[in-house]
Amino acid sequence: MDFQVVVLAGGTSKKLLPLVSKEVPKPLLPVANRPVLAYVLEQLELCNLKDLIVVVEGQDAARLVSAWISGAYVDRLHVEVAAVPEDVGTAGALRAIAHHLTAKDILVVTGDLVSDIPPGAVAAAHRRHDAVVTTMLCSAPVGGPAESGSSAGKDKIKKPRWYNIIGLDLAKQFLLHIATGAEVDKDIRIQKSILHAVGQMEIRSDLMDAHMYAFKRSVLQEVLEEKDKFQSLKRDVLPYLVQSQLRSEVLLNGVLSQAEENGNEKVSSQNNHVMVSQILANASTPSFHELYASGHNGSASVQRIHKCCAYIASNSKYCSRLNSIQAFSDINRDVIGEANHLSGYSFSAHNNVIHPSAQLGLKTTVGPHCMLGEGSQMGDKCSVKRSVIGSHCRIGSNVKVVNSVIMNHVTIGDDCSILDSVICNNVQLQKRVGLKDCQVGAGFVVTAGCEYKGESLARKEK
Repeated sequence: MDFQVVVLAGGTSKKLLPLVSKEVPKPLLPVANRPVLAYVLEQLELCNLKDLIVVVEGQDAARLVSAWISGAYVDRLHVEVAAVPEDVGTAGALRAIAHHLTAKDILVVTGDLVSDIPPGAVAAAHRRHDAVVTTMLCSAPVGGPAESGSSAGKDKIKKPRWYNIIGLDLAKQFLLHIATGAEVDKDIRIQKSILHAVGQMEIRSDLMDAHMYAFKRSVLQEVLEEKDKFQSLKRDVLPYLVQSQLRSEVLLNGVLSQAEENGNEKVSSQNNHVMVSQILANASTPSFHELYASGHNGSASVQRIHKCCAYIASNSKYCSRLNSIQAFSDINRDVIGEANHLSGYSFSAHNNVIHPSAQLGLKTTVGPHCMLGEGSQMGDKCSVKRSVIGSHCRIGSNVKVVNSVIMNHVTIGDDCSILDSVICNNVQLQKRVGLKDCQVGAGFVVTAGCEYKGESLARKEK
């Protein structure tokens, strides 16, 4: 489709400490025992979008990601891994690799997206409307622990993790307003010119900006160059394009008039209202640009009018971002549960995945919606429910694991209880340890008999 694809994979995100480390940067965090980046790469491959630039924050993280991609996707994808400084933001990352971008259109995808929505559908919608930007919107996921066996857990009400205020035209093709995250608590102001142009706007708070964008490269690079303070695509670039999309200058009978987004004054010309309304109504016309480039009703347009479009995914599709510790737990639970078609594994008749090389002791049960990785061993009388256990773990007897993720090479002593927790690589839990709603960073040792609730346990950086 002549799209260049940029995957913004991140690095050692502070929001994900202590899950991320120098050895396991964010792109390699496991979802159902596969790096989260694999989920984006495989969706792109399915859409035959195989020429990729994967942008990673930090040289060390980039080397690890490059080594993994080289092994996992040899002869499947053409991937260039580009390292950028940490904390440059999504706009800063694109600015840093701008010299690599040469195609007419750029598809930008976050590397933490776990979804079955085909990126090719977003690219096709972008081309169909000849838009400056097309953003993918999907139903906002709900977060929070699943039922954990206690009556209190079953009664918890799930709430959306993100709130976005999104304005759409009635045909749900054009993005007319967007306010995200922290902005939502403020007063929301709608441009008068937008309302003049469309007459009516549908306001939605149940949709999530999934961080998948198709951009017209020339406009994207122009914005990144002119607005050198912009750091975020979502908070800076996208709102800027949306707000400026109805700005136009039109020559009417030889007189230059300007239609600004100024909400305090009348938009300058009724002809401009008509023109913008017809632009929105006729955006799917193949010859749209040719029609309006030569002017409308004898007038000549001397400045572009941006079209910002939205691709709204079906409610039946799965879409979530691994951008918090809670999201990490939720997505792991979903991908071995209701969204197990994304896992890449064949589930057994018991609705779980136990690697053939794994060993189970006497009276040990691994329930449905569970995964047990390669070479892991469990002692007698253990119970695993709604959890992912990685490879080469050594688990003693009488251990209970519920709603948890245990990564690779973890050692767990006898009589331990792990509930709603994440245990990172090479952790050692000695005997009789109790963890509830905890995160244990890589290589940490929890001494025998300790109990923790709601704690983040990690080694101090040297």
